[in-house]
Amino acid sequence: MEDNLSLLCPPGKRAHERELPEATYHDLSVETICEPLSKMEPERALLRRMMARISGDPDVIRYRCDVFEDILRFPKLREQMQKLLDRVDFLKTYGSFDKGSDAAGVWELVHRLDEMDEYIHCVEAIYAVLNENAISSEGLLNLKEYVRNLYEDCGFSELKKDIENLKVDAAKVKSVTLGVNLNDRFEPVETGIVSINEKPFTKSNVIANFCEFLNRKDDVQPDTEWNGNMTFRTSGMDLEGATETMGRVGLMRANPLFAAAGMARVDDDSRGGDVIRTLDRAISALLTRTVKKLKSVLSRHVSVSTHTISALIPEFLFYIRWAEYIEKMEAAGFHFCKPQILEPEKREMRAKNLCNMKLAQSFFEKGEPAQEIVPNDLDFDAEHRIYILTGANRGGKTTITQAVGLAFLFAQSGLYVPAESFAFSPADNIFTHYPADENQTMDLGRLGEESSRFRDLFQAATSRSLLLLNESFSTTSFEEGYFIARDVTRILRRLGVRTIYNTHMHKLAIELDELNEEEGGDSKIASLIVEADEGKRSYRVKVAPPGGKSYAHDIAEKYGVTYEQLAKEKSLV
Repeated sequence: MEDNLSLLCPPGKRAHERELPEATYHDLSVETICEPLSKMEPERALLRRMMARISGDPDVIRYRCDVFEDILRFPKLREQMQKLLDRVDFLKTYGSFDKGSDAAGVWELVHRLDEMDEYIHCVEAIYAVLNENAISSEGLLNLKEYVRNLYEDCGFSELKKDIENLKVDAAKVKSVTLGVNLNDRFEPVETGIVSINEKPFTKSNVIANFCEFLNRKDDVQPDTEWNGNMTFRTSGMDLEGATETMGRVGLMRANPLFAAAGMARVDDDSRGGDVIRTLDRAISALLTRTVKKLKSVLSRHVSVSTHTISALIPEFLFYIRWAEYIEKMEAAGFHFCKPQILEPEKREMRAKNLCNMKLAQSFFEKGEPAQEIVPNDLDFDAEHRIYILTGANRGGKTTITQAVGLAFLFAQSGLYVPAESFAFSPADNIFTHYPADENQTMDLGRLGEESSRFRDLFQAATSRSLLLLNESFSTTSFEEGYFIARDVTRILRRLGVRTIYNTHMHKLAIELDELNEEEGGDSKIASLIVEADEGKRSYRVKVAPPGGKSYAHDIAEKYGVTYEQLAKEKSLV
């Protein structure tokens, strides 16, 4: 399980993710939707990258949906896990677990022991958090089992005891008493550890006293006896009595790591150098053998554990940021649901009161009431596999087209969908075909660019894809555009791919019966219209024959620009 531990994919499976096409990423406004999730650009970039990879595997999607449900249901779990994973990531990134060198020093050892102790507490806390909440998703249960195995099956408890015995509280170490042997030129030739202390020396009792001793001949001791309190600690020496005077930690006596401490000879080339560097080398020389051995033991265990757990941080972050945001939107009155997954081969979708996530987010960010958004019901099945969507300008055709694409994207990312209910057969990818900018059509012309782009899209699509066409082939004359659009609709029916074709070509929708009677394919085309009442936009869609005039007559009549109204204005009737 260790190598496959993930919150995005079940153990033993591959996600088989596909990159969302760049056009789809842009047309579904993925970047805009991820913008409010975090104030930190690195986090937003991570969220965008994860949203841009889509898996069509039902088991993977179900696995993700269950994990997200757990994280959404337990806010306390989100908060605690984020803090704990941040601590693990800090240890991995800035700690010394994977930065060992052969020339390990005493201070590196001290910090390493502190880091290891912190890591042990993190693992125990993660297990406690997962145990305290009634999680039910396979992903979080796998994580809980992995953490439990860390100290039950991998000798974690023994390691914990070892660390407790070896650990030095770095915060208590304020000073080190060294014994230094000098030559005739006052250059250090040998040094040894006298004690490690809890209190720091002060200027008066270090530098000032030393200078005073040099100026007072009677205070320079004739030997190494200094009031009975100047004994080097060497290997095998009795270390009792090392805790007097300065409140010493007593490491020599209690910690076997320092059993190798003795006299270290200073290299001739180092005697005239920096004193601190010289002493540091001397201390390291005393402890290198012991420290290297411990480093090897710790690194073997921790490098695996920290990498495995810290690798989950981006996945947790993805779920947590979306859970936080959706929770806020739900509190503001917006409705979300856990998607229900249907068999991929059915190529179906059943959406009830579906909203466009981008529109809902815009309302939420502006503080506008959720009730002002008009939701829609829409199904994909064998009788309604391809929709020719027609209606008035600015009536909501593009909004509902985008809403379906975002619903698939959210559901296949494992997230809740802005709807009362949403059941769907996963798509292997989502393709969009929106009008191109003029500066992208200089070489081929607009119609040529649209045709070339659709050909590439069609070659990549399968019967299990989702296609969203927005005013495709409408940048030329009606006759030319209709000719291409009709052939495109015919071949999409043969392929059986779920499609919404948003267009003003009402003639295409009028001829659906003729197109549906052609041989080949198991799917039918249906007419979907945006309802209007006396020129007023309702933003609701329904399956019905097209209005025939894009509701232009109703709008023209409302504003007094029909032929009859204008003629009457000029008394030309």
